[in-house]
Amino acid sequence: MKVLKYPLATEKVVRLMDKDNKLLFVVDMKAKKEDVKKAVEAAFDVKVDKVNTFVTNKGEKRAYVKLTAAYPAIDVMTRLGLM
Repeated sequence: MKVLKYPLATEKVVRLMDKDNKLLFVVDMKAKKEDVKKAVEAAFDVKVDKVNTFVTNKGEKRAYVKLTAAYPAIDVMTRLGLM
């Protein structure tokens, strides 16, 4: 199972990145919060503080990932080429 499908970079997410140091990913429907945390930490070499997941009305599971203060979310998005 591939936990992380792809990151999202909407206007709201960019505001959350600046204000709360959060990223948003579309994840596998079967992925648990702990799975998402491990996948993000392994993929981007960062420390995750908290993960919140929700299912959209389109049947997509998304995860807000809050990074610790030592790892700016903007750096991760820059590495992904989204900023």
